[in-house]
Amino acid sequence: MTVALSFDPSFPPLLTSRPVVPPIDPLEAAVEAVNRGAAEAGDLFWSCDTSEISYAVFLEPDVPRARAQEMLFVAMTAMADAIGALCPPELAITWRWPHAVYANGGRLGEARMVVSDEDDEDGSPLWMSVALKLALRPIGTNEPGRTPDRTTLWDEGAVDLETLAGLESLSRHFLTWVHRWEVDGFKPVHEAWLFRCDGYRDEVAIATAEGVLQGTFTGLDESGNLLLREGGEGGPVKILKVAEHLCDDRIAKPLASVTER
Repeated sequence: MTVALSFDPSFPPLLTSRPVVPPIDPLEAAVEAVNRGAAEAGDLFWSCDTSEISYAVFLEPDVPRARAQEMLFVAMTAMADAIGALCPPELAITWRWPHAVYANGGRLGEARMVVSDEDDEDGSPLWMSVALKLALRPIGTNEPGRTPDRTTLWDEGAVDLETLAGLESLSRHFLTWVHRWEVDGFKPVHEAWLFRCDGYRDEVAIATAEGVLQGTFTGLDESGNLLLREGGEGGPVKILKVAEHLCDDRIAKPLASVTER
């Protein structure tokens, strides 16, 4: 079914609407725009695909490179608040470190991030873009239950939610959490993110360049990198970098979940 989509969303004044026509991906559009010198801080690239809620916001961070990745966790925390305000109360948003998003145990989408390779004179990345992609409704004739490991917001009861309403809510909550991060630092984001994290304080398995590691997911460091304790209580703690795990085969998977939903 074709759904008419307005190109005039109600975003907060600090954000500029940059609609992207499918099949172009908003994150790819953001990177392409900065390469052309056509992107400014606050540009929000969003997909006109009515089967998903997908956006990428372009930022010019004024923090050291090690802290820039905190925006990934800010965006995810804001998303959970935004979706919670729009969807049935029984919908539980969770995630697996560092970027995989789930709804009631089924894979719903992911957060993504691209950071400039160049720094300014203060050591901050010249630019970055953080993105979120959530499945809004089934595509084509996909029937509920055909892909039990994946889900959509429609499948989880949000049958009246539309793309623009989701994007508008996400944009408002994102700026709210950015402001809180600017005032209070990473700590409130850190706590809110871990509250929804599947595998926190449990045994997890994580694929790395050196092979699969197993250990206890004890928490995050001050920038969102995962702390993995190997060998039980008193064992060494390894720090796993966010930037090296932004792909699905390197997320932290709880050992207790033998199979995906």
